[in-house]
Amino acid sequence: MRSRGQVPLGLLVLKAGIVRPAGEVEREAVQLVRDRVGPVASFKTALVVAGLPKTRSGKILRGTMRKIAEGEDYQLPATIDDPTVLAEIDTALATAGYARR
Repeated sequence: MRSRGQVPLGLLVLKAGIVRPAGEVEREAVQLVRDRVGPVASFKTALVVAGLPKTRSGKILRGTMRKIAEGEDYQLPATIDDPTVLAEIDTALATAGYARR
């Protein structure tokens, strides 16, 4: 369940070898969700990124990404597989108009 004021946001990672304009993929993803789930999903923003922050066991760090998007302070998890991905997520979210620390 989303808290009041939060909206869905999709971070998309393209398969290796896929060469398509990011804007085109983002628009298609938004349209696909709106067609299948409906406008009630209020899904309007998708961003193509190189990778998602994961732990060494493969769990995606959703809470950390939420904190980045909301401009909150966060601690770098000790179990993160590739810490450089967080900087890219931060840049992508800032470019899309989400809070930057």
